[in-house]
Amino acid sequence: MLVRIPQLLLASAALLAAGAPALASAQAASDPVRIRGTIVRVDATTLVVQDRGGEVVSLARPADMTVSEVYPIKLSDIKRGSFIGTAAMPQADGSQKALEVVVFPEAARGTGEGHRPWDLLPQSTMTNATVADLAAAPKSVRGGQQLRLTYKGGEKIVVVPPNVPVVTFRPGTEALLVPGAKVLVNAQEKNGTPTALRVTAGRNGFAPPM
Repeated sequence: MLVRIPQLLLASAALLAAGAPALASAQAASDPVRIRGTIVRVDATTLVVQDRGGEVVSLARPADMTVSEVYPIKLSDIKRGSFIGTAAMPQADGSQKALEVVVFPEAARGTGEGHRPWDLLPQSTMTNATVADLAAAPKSVRGGQQLRLTYKGGEKIVVVPPNVPVVTFRPGTEALLVPGAKVLVNAQEKNGTPTALRVTAGRNGFAPPM
């Protein structure tokens, strides 16, 4: 079943409405959406992806579509001063429990800085911020780390369990875009056509955890 992008946009708006009414009211039908899934087919002009819900989405592939490769690194690669993005779940004590961590290359420092709702899981959040301090996680999270993240206008405490994926990214090539590759696609309807803006892909079956 091929899903048109307007259906995905409506689903995205509904998700935001459930977690952030103020943001949902600002959504328009042409806003970008994120599609997480597996490449089914790709050619010079088209990208077909099966999303994590099993639906198949056909997208136009413009010549200027950006491709990035995401790959795993170690928890110890997170340093004081690193600029990171982390999808996380809010905890009862006000902290955040990381679902994944992206360590941004220095050239991408400041990208999307702030704290906002995210659509990885229901009620999840995204914080893009600088690691101001790091320490061992509480004893209940053996082997993890606790990060104090600062961004313009605020800060968050994020606990990163040891089994949480930690990744970074680099410029990719179309060699990553093969059937079976796991991808995160930023897409938007342009002039009535569902269009892929950016593809973040893993190599050899590695799935972007964001």
